[in-house]
Amino acid sequence: PRTRPGHLGADKGYSSRAVRTWLRRRKIPHTIPERADQIRNRQRRGSRGGRPPAFDKQVYKRRNVAERCFNRLKQWRGIATRYDKTVESYQAAVALAPLLMWA
Repeated sequence: PRTRPGHLGADKGYSSRAVRTWLRRRKIPHTIPERADQIRNRQRRGSRGGRPPAFDKQVYKRRNVAERCFNRLKQWRGIATRYDKTVESYQAAVALAPLLMWA
């Protein structure tokens, strides 16, 4: 069964109106900062530009933990390049790498 995420944290690359609309339509709460050009364009339009999307800095700061974890995993050459030929061996490497990092 598919599950809906409790909250989505993303970087500025996913701040487009289409992405935000897609997430809202599926009732997925999100924290995505606005790009500088989007802020300028919204302010340039004045009251027709709409209000800025909600953004919680404290929630966004927690995203850093996940980013650092992915960056540490990418230091393992086999995981970063997906060198393993089978799904099972790749999943085993992804499961084993954090255990070895933690130990």
